[in-house]
Amino acid sequence: MTPIRPAHQELLDHRSSHAREGHVPDVAQLRQLAYVMDSAFEIPGLGTRVGLDGLLGLFPGLGDLLSSLVTLYILQAASKHGVSRWTMTRMAGNSLLDLTLGAVPVVGDVFDVYWKSNQRNVELLRRHIEAQAAGTRSARNSNRWFLGVVIAGLILALIGSVTVSWFLVTWIRLWLFPVAS
Repeated sequence: MTPIRPAHQELLDHRSSHAREGHVPDVAQLRQLAYVMDSAFEIPGLGTRVGLDGLLGLFPGLGDLLSSLVTLYILQAASKHGVSRWTMTRMAGNSLLDLTLGAVPVVGDVFDVYWKSNQRNVELLRRHIEAQAAGTRSARNSNRWFLGVVIAGLILALIGSVTVSWFLVTWIRLWLFPVAS
């Protein structure tokens, strides 16, 4: 006779199999990381919160690179939690929009304050895990190739965003301080 297993046992077994492959951060850890990146500080007088992502965005290129490393970490953790391709695509879309618009000087910094892609992505992961625990979805292993394609796309977008930022900063510098001939 097979013992009766709780509905969430499949999820726990799935997560523990990933834990044997290496550390898998739980949603609480990822939520804290996303909070630091997106909402850690309040802008006095505005009541709006900004995180390290918005502050790093003030440094064209370098800020995008550092923020992207955190984004890739969250996407990798989501993959280890077995999110579906659809959820991974939505997460990558959030990140891509943040990266693309975040590269535009000033406009991108304002966008970063309100978009909060890391918190959106962790929320998608949380919903996925809850749906699995409730038994409404079967646990799926995310395809490593698919994650590789997503990460490669985000890296290409990062390279493009850094390049565009560099050209914009150079253009603004030349516009403000023309070179005398």
